[in-house]
Amino acid sequence: MSAASDERTTAAEGTTGQLAGGDPRLDKLVHRLPPRMGDAVTYLLKPSSRWVRIPSGLLLVVGGVFSFLPVLGVWMLPLGLALLAEDVPALRASRSKVLDWVERKKPHWLDPSASKK
Repeated sequence: MSAASDERTTAAEGTTGQLAGGDPRLDKLVHRLPPRMGDAVTYLLKPSSRWVRIPSGLLLVVGGVFSFLPVLGVWMLPLGLALLAEDVPALRASRSKVLDWVERKKPHWLDPSASKK
C-alpha cells in the first residue's frame, strides 16, 4: 500500500472509526478512484460534511437530468444519488441493492489489488 492510500484509509475512517459511507463496499470503490477524486469523495462522505454533501448531491442530480447539454453528463446522476443516500434513508436501500449487484456481477471492481496505478 502506498503512502497516499494509507492517508486515504485513515481519512476514510471517521472519529468513531466508521468507514466513509458506512459500507465497506463503497469504501473499496472509493479507494479505486484516482487519489485526488478519492480524497474529495472521502471528504464528502464524512458525517461532518453533511452541509456540503447535500447541495453537491443535488447539483449532481440536476446536472445528470440536464445531461443532454454539452458539458454535463449522465455520470453525474448516480454519483449525486450515492451522495444523497448518506442522508436520505429511502435512497440507502437502493444504494445497498446497487452495491449488492456490483458485488455479484463485477467483483473485480471491489478487488483492491486491481486498483488503478
